[in-house]
Amino acid sequence: MSVAILTDTNSGITVEEGKTLGIHVIPMPVIVDATDYLEGENLTHAQLYEMMRADADVSTSQPAPQVIIDMWDALLKEYDEVVYIPMSSGLSNTCETATRFALDYNGKVFVADNRRISVTLRAAVLNAKKLADDGKSGKEIKEHLDADGKNSVIFVTVNSLKYLIKNGRATRAAAAIATVLNIKPVLIIDGGKLDAYKKIRG
Repeated sequence: MSVAILTDTNSGITVEEGKTLGIHVIPMPVIVDATDYLEGENLTHAQLYEMMRADADVSTSQPAPQVIIDMWDALLKEYDEVVYIPMSSGLSNTCETATRFALDYNGKVFVADNRRISVTLRAAVLNAKKLADDGKSGKEIKEHLDADGKNSVIFVTVNSLKYLIKNGRATRAAAAIATVLNIKPVLIIDGGKLDAYKKIRG
């Protein structure tokens, strides 16, 4: 039985890199100043960082459901099963949405909630590919990823509090005080949720 491994660019795996790894990748939508882009297709990371430094209004959204469905349909013409590994359900609704749609595929599409993003999601995707190459079924791969989801932690610090204010994770008053005192938050992604971990000076 052949199993396709599918993820998105939140894993840090680009569409082009995915081709060399044998992993299928959906580019994530990015909205910059009301213009829609697709990560890695018509917007590079360097361009995005430059736009952010220029104080552009940047936000993201989940892939359109039809994009996911079309990818599943295409893959199932070549593979027996698909394991889809989106970013953590704690950070996006993509996982929940995809899980609902997968019910229509009669056990051929498995959506794994690995509760990860970025480098830890990349590691999970590479692990899933190895399991597929070793002959594991889609159900076995999903079960492994779901069980392993909490075995990772990411610590993050930020240069700007702008986007923490924008998504409601920091108030303007707290950000103003932090700026004056040169306090920067250390954030933690543990089990899929983004939370404050510690505040540091300098």
